[in-house]
Amino acid sequence: MKITRLAILGVGLIGGSLALALKEKGLVGEVVGYGRSQANIDEALALGIIDVAKPTAAEAVEGADMVVLAVPLASMRPLLADIRDALSDNVVLTDVGSAKQCWVDDVLSVWDGVWPSFAVPAHPIAGAERSGAAAAKADLYVQRKVVITAHQDSADDAIQRVTDMWQATGADVRHMSVHDHDQTFAWTSHLPHLLSFALVDMFSQRSDVARLFDYTAGGFRDFTRIAASDPEMWRDIVQLNSVAISEALVAYQAQVADYLALIEAKDWDTLSVHFARARDTRDHFLGK
Repeated sequence: MKITRLAILGVGLIGGSLALALKEKGLVGEVVGYGRSQANIDEALALGIIDVAKPTAAEAVEGADMVVLAVPLASMRPLLADIRDALSDNVVLTDVGSAKQCWVDDVLSVWDGVWPSFAVPAHPIAGAERSGAAAAKADLYVQRKVVITAHQDSADDAIQRVTDMWQATGADVRHMSVHDHDQTFAWTSHLPHLLSFALVDMFSQRSDVARLFDYTAGGFRDFTRIAASDPEMWRDIVQLNSVAISEALVAYQAQVADYLALIEAKDWDTLSVHFARARDTRDHFLGK
């Protein structure tokens, strides 16, 4: 697998790390970058993440045989419209968004309801609470999962090229339907981020917030680490996967209500059973 020209639209942690991984393996000829922040693009050039920058998205994708959209979900549709007529005949178009139905809808909207066979949705399950080109690293995807949610009209060759690209980074590539993807990650990723934001936001509104933070320990820091994530990006994720996230949040509210009822009833034995079940489930699936 060799990519002659890779166009990264949105050269941050995810797109930048992909470019570095492929460069390290000698699997890409030229990396072209485009982004809204000139400072970030300049940094990507200085760090050798991209070889050349273009002032418009349409110029960036010209002649590219692989185009990766790595921008916030809400920015996908206008960007797709910008590049549609500039894509080459042998291109494969993919993305890295953490919600997939919205990207499918965006592509269908831009292509007038007809799925382009060269388009393959994907989602690398890797990242950090920090973003930008400076955060990119070549080994980000090693032993991390990447989920491909191919459309029924995605060409087999295009699916294989996206699969090969991600496998080359050291990733464990999985395949899943769009519906199953959005349901799964509403529970495993989107809900935890929402809860982390909510806890820190709750603290922020207390008059004694400074004292509380002065006494936080490892547990609090571990749980709230992801509250340092990009608020704009997570607003878009919640907005564009709101149905599945709402279902997960309602279930979580019911669980918290059960705990509150046990505490108010002073039913410590049953509460202990709940805690033990949670511990055993985590140990079983994630290991001690």
